[in-house]
Amino acid sequence: MSEVKISAETRTEFGKGAARRIRRDSKVPGVLYGHGSDPLHLTLPGHDLLLALRTPNVLISLDIDGKANELAIPKAVQRDPLKGFLEHVDLLLVKRGEKVTVEIPVHTEGELAAGGNLLEHVLNALPVETEATHIPESVTVSIEGLEAGASVLAKDIPLPKGTTLAVEEDTVVLQVLASQAEEAPEGEAAEGEEAAEA
Repeated sequence: MSEVKISAETRTEFGKGAARRIRRDSKVPGVLYGHGSDPLHLTLPGHDLLLALRTPNVLISLDIDGKANELAIPKAVQRDPLKGFLEHVDLLLVKRGEKVTVEIPVHTEGELAAGGNLLEHVLNALPVETEATHIPESVTVSIEGLEAGASVLAKDIPLPKGTTLAVEEDTVVLQVLASQAEEAPEGEAAEGEEAAEA
């Protein structure tokens, strides 16, 4: 996993007015916390941060005030619900070699068995424990030929070396549902007949 370098500044102003001023300058207020240290309030460049956050669980190398270098992963990101711009970010301080619990996206490959079956993602992301500097971007599982009623459990998903599950092994991640389309017209006809008899 690649590191993204971002320059950050410590901030001393707090509150909504200060946050608005920061965002007006195309920057994002954030907090860095972890390892029992006091939370550090930061101002981060908005565009650089937005690009970095396109990668799930991105590892960010923070250059703070040109003095301190820290590694962090995003823990919580707040976006404007209408315009989508970043409002605030919480960053978790990590050390090389340290294990962290994160959720990684689950991708599928292959085709379900014929018959119009539907694939339901019970979990869109799989909770795993992995080294902070080697977080996998995603995991891929084959759904080739799966029939209605089949499930893919957490233990069935191949994980990269050094990554372990942070959920029960028999947690359902994906399941194949039978298509409901053919049954609906029959049900409607039956209701229509009952209405006519009444």
